[in-house]
Amino acid sequence: MEPLSEINFKLVEHKKESNNTKETTRIEVFSDGVFAIAITLLVLELIQTLHSQTSDGLLKIFSDHWQSFLAFSIGFITILVCWINHHVAFEYIKKVDTNLMWINGLLLFVVTLTPFPTAVLAGYLQKESGTALAIFGFNYILISVAADSICTYAYNHHLIEEEHRKYYYSYKKIYRYAIFYTVIVFFICFVSVVIPVFLYIILFAAFAAPKKSASTLNKIRLARKKDNLKH
Repeated sequence: MEPLSEINFKLVEHKKESNNTKETTRIEVFSDGVFAIAITLLVLELIQTLHSQTSDGLLKIFSDHWQSFLAFSIGFITILVCWINHHVAFEYIKKVDTNLMWINGLLLFVVTLTPFPTAVLAGYLQKESGTALAIFGFNYILISVAADSICTYAYNHHLIEEEHRKYYYSYKKIYRYAIFYTVIVFFICFVSVVIPVFLYIILFAAFAAPKKSASTLNKIRLARKKDNLKH
């Protein structure tokens, strides 16, 4: 029979683990709700196209508002990719503190802003395509900064289990690179429209599968270390 002190110690440790899991779960559930609301706001903006003041038929209205459908698709993919990356980031985070909650709140704030630049893109894609795309692209900069802040804080404050720290280092690095990438593309928007669109497609592809991107970066880092050791 186990000593009473040892049983109490195990109960305390189990309670700590349960609290940590519960805190992480609550953040994820709350965040999922905010992501859902942001997508709902996109849909509401799209529904406004049906309230046209003209007597044109549906097909005519749809063809005249193709920008709205395009912007909705881009906005939806943006929020979906953010949600996927948020899920992966918190998959490895086992502990939570107040600062992480605030940083996570920053990301959610930026996500809820996404419908606004999406509406700008829909309304001014033909009139001021470069400026509209730049405003939408600036939102990507904010998302990258917020995502990087979450991963960097979790890594630096050891909110991740030791066995996953090496991998998570590569994972947080892709967000640091994303900041510089989105800043560069932002300025290109004022010069060209085609090039930024192509570069944003690459960005979507890279972050649509964040684990694969992080694993690739980790392999490159390990290969470089081996080369340095050989030399």
